[in-house]
Amino acid sequence: MSKFTILLGGDLIRTPLLDRQVAGTRVIAADAGMSHARTLSLTPELWVGDFDSVPADLPDELTAVPRQVFPAEKDKTDGELAIAAALERGATSLVLAGAFGGKRTDHAFLHLALSVRLAEAGTEVLLTSGAQEGIPLLRGKAGFDYADGTLFSILGFSDLSGLTVTGAKWPLNHIEMAFGSSLTISNEVKGRLEIALGSGRALLLAHPFPLTES
Repeated sequence: MSKFTILLGGDLIRTPLLDRQVAGTRVIAADAGMSHARTLSLTPELWVGDFDSVPADLPDELTAVPRQVFPAEKDKTDGELAIAAALERGATSLVLAGAFGGKRTDHAFLHLALSVRLAEAGTEVLLTSGAQEGIPLLRGKAGFDYADGTLFSILGFSDLSGLTVTGAKWPLNHIEMAFGSSLTISNEVKGRLEIALGSGRALLLAHPFPLTES
């Protein structure tokens, strides 16, 4: 398996879990995502984008990273171009670091939808901000190692059928769920979380650390 970390421009905090997830991976930065290289003490092998959002005061080892420059008016976002560069280099597994939040909600949505498409094509994908992470759900059954009390939601990108959730405070048994339903928002892990999906497109969004609600 060839695992790459893609540094995107969304929110990111450094955690011990995130350090483990990116350890030993090859790294590509997408434009403003280079700021996370400093946060995570990583040096990318490539920096991709139109460079309209270059972070200020980067150390010399980061400004010296080889660049792949694209025009500002292009058909793909910097993030999608960075992902394409990783796939061209043989990536079979991706950590999309900085995939959530930030100034561009449209980019964050793209990362969610694109991750599902990539997973369907056979690429393993993890989206993360450090505080929360997303994993595409494919047809079939999958298990997840989260501690009891971990908050999670299942985001549907289409109608879902045959959805079963066990190891949760509110389990579900082979249900049909309409696109746009809030039924699978804000559940909690209780035991070994397992999710089975008959058909449809969805993503598991989990908060691996306790949240303090205001």
